[in-house]
Amino acid sequence: MLSHFTIMREQAFEKIKKNVLAKLNDLSPDLTYHSLAHTLDVLQQCERIALSEGVTDPEQLFLLKVAALYHDTGFLRTYSEHESKGCAIFLEDVDAMEFTEPEKKLITDLIMATKIPQKPKTLLEKIICDADLDYLGRNDFFSIGDSLRREFLCFRIITNNEEWDKLQLNFLQKHRYHTQSSRQLREPVKQNNYAQLL
Repeated sequence: MLSHFTIMREQAFEKIKKNVLAKLNDLSPDLTYHSLAHTLDVLQQCERIALSEGVTDPEQLFLLKVAALYHDTGFLRTYSEHESKGCAIFLEDVDAMEFTEPEKKLITDLIMATKIPQKPKTLLEKIICDADLDYLGRNDFFSIGDSLRREFLCFRIITNNEEWDKLQLNFLQKHRYHTQSSRQLREPVKQNNYAQLL
């Protein structure tokens, strides 16, 4: 039997989700990687990893899912330092929601944890970081990677495919999953993806 509190939180989450997804519809079409689909993927992976990591507290799951929704909203305003802009957007929206100060801080900490290079401190931060880069250890790595290559070319982060190949190899080499479950599930496929790139 779901508690009254859990039902309230679930209703609140659906409202927040509807609001954020409506905002993300305004993302530039040039954001071929940092898109609505990416946010929904991160949300889904957060839920999956949290379950694998034994996070069952409805309150923690609620805050994690809200952070996942907002983690890339900053791209609506800027490309670099989008994490802090995402925090600002969340804090602007928050007046219409009932969050305590510690909850607000936890959510903004989760958003900031996704900043590359990732340095998560808490279990929830580790979960959102692994969810954000989950695709590195999946079979859709090459198609998702290609959407990031196109975006990087468009925003002049790279100027050619050779630069992209170097960047991608370097990134994969340095990347580490933070949760036990992602290390078990995603690391072997990631290593295989890396080998194929080589």
